[in-house]
Amino acid sequence: MAMGKRKRGVRQSTMWIATNELPRTSAHPFYEQLSGVLDKAGFDPHVEELCARFYAQTMGRPSLAPGRYFRLLLIGYFEGLDSERAIAWRAADSFALRRFLDMELVEAPPDHSTISRTRRLIDLETHREVFTWILKQLGEAGLVNGKTIGIDATTLEANAALRSIVRRDSGESYQEFLTQLAQASGIETPTREDLARIDRKRKNKGSNDDWTHPHDPDAKITKMKDGRTHLAHKAEQAVDLETGAVVGVTVQDADQGDTHTSIDTLIEAAEQIEAVVADSTGPKELVADKGYHSNQALVALEAVGVRSYISEPDRGRRHWKDHPEARDAVYRNRRRIRGTRGKRLMRQRGERLERPFAHMYETGGMRRVHLRGHHNILKRILLHAGALNLGLLMRTLFGVGTPRGLQGRVASFFVALWSFVKPPETFGARLTRLYRPTSNVDLHACRKSCPIRFAFMRTSTTGC
Repeated sequence: MAMGKRKRGVRQSTMWIATNELPRTSAHPFYEQLSGVLDKAGFDPHVEELCARFYAQTMGRPSLAPGRYFRLLLIGYFEGLDSERAIAWRAADSFALRRFLDMELVEAPPDHSTISRTRRLIDLETHREVFTWILKQLGEAGLVNGKTIGIDATTLEANAALRSIVRRDSGESYQEFLTQLAQASGIETPTREDLARIDRKRKNKGSNDDWTHPHDPDAKITKMKDGRTHLAHKAEQAVDLETGAVVGVTVQDADQGDTHTSIDTLIEAAEQIEAVVADSTGPKELVADKGYHSNQALVALEAVGVRSYISEPDRGRRHWKDHPEARDAVYRNRRRIRGTRGKRLMRQRGERLERPFAHMYETGGMRRVHLRGHHNILKRILLHAGALNLGLLMRTLFGVGTPRGLQGRVASFFVALWSFVKPPETFGARLTRLYRPTSNVDLHACRKSCPIRFAFMRTSTTGC
């Protein structure tokens, strides 16, 4: 084969090219199957009907079709893209994604500004209805039970810098506020070291009651999972522990406690389950970690007929003289989590409640949000969770839940084929091959050089 050389210099590009001369690009098998599932269920006509009221009837600029817009947000989860700019760039770069979006070769891919404008155009309730529609597809496949759910929350880094916060009362920046404190203490022209020393000695200097961000008031000062202090939002979701499907998502203030925010998430999950499962009376069991354990929460759950399996923190000896209802609720919850079913549900919580967080926010690329405001963030997270549910449906139907799940299939096929042709060696034969010398060696020298190898040599049935 002769070596090809790149043509140098200015050359005139081809003016006309036939479509049959274009390089053939095969579609991605995962997106091809997913597109078939969505088309069979009538996804595009449904979302076009939902979004018809947001568009002009007879005139207006060319818009992004609702079906393509929601498919772009699904791509954000499957490709692990955190921003709308990244989604637009990836859709323009991939022929497989262009085919998933049903775009012709001559069509220009959507710009990130078009995606952002469409997101602002379509309201939050429509995004929630699309999430409910996806959840109904899982319900028809038997992947939503809704009897036992688990609730957990995580913090998402906000699209706002902590150094840009201002006082709620006066609107002063943090730097200006420290400068006034230094001047009041007698330092007329404070240096950065003086300001740092004054700030170090202050108490409650990061209170959300005193400070806010001018461009994202919903972002709250909080401590992240890795110990850093940052402006953040709190994402809380409810998961069906029997199947792993996400049945409810909420975005709330990051400085609110879990026992306070869990009420809205439980209500959201109950409404979604009632909309998906026929003749459903809502969840009957709730599983959560010790952050959701409180007397008031356990009493409220028993009042609505929900059995709690919430881990109990070590609070020492309790005094129940004036709280008999809380005592009974805490004791019943303690008895349930110590039983056989309670221990099994706690194991499922680590598997089916923590795993969606890893898929959505770590590999899914939503640990840091690039949007501001709870309503904008919730729009994106609802479709992110809907894409996770579609991955669960795809895994049930085709055995693969993400595009990355196909990467190791070819290698696994050849490994399985080789194992069928040549049976693998036994464990003992492998140890003998690895650790037994091929010729006689001095056992005393082998004992000093490699004790592990000497031990296997001593236990060998054939000797050294």
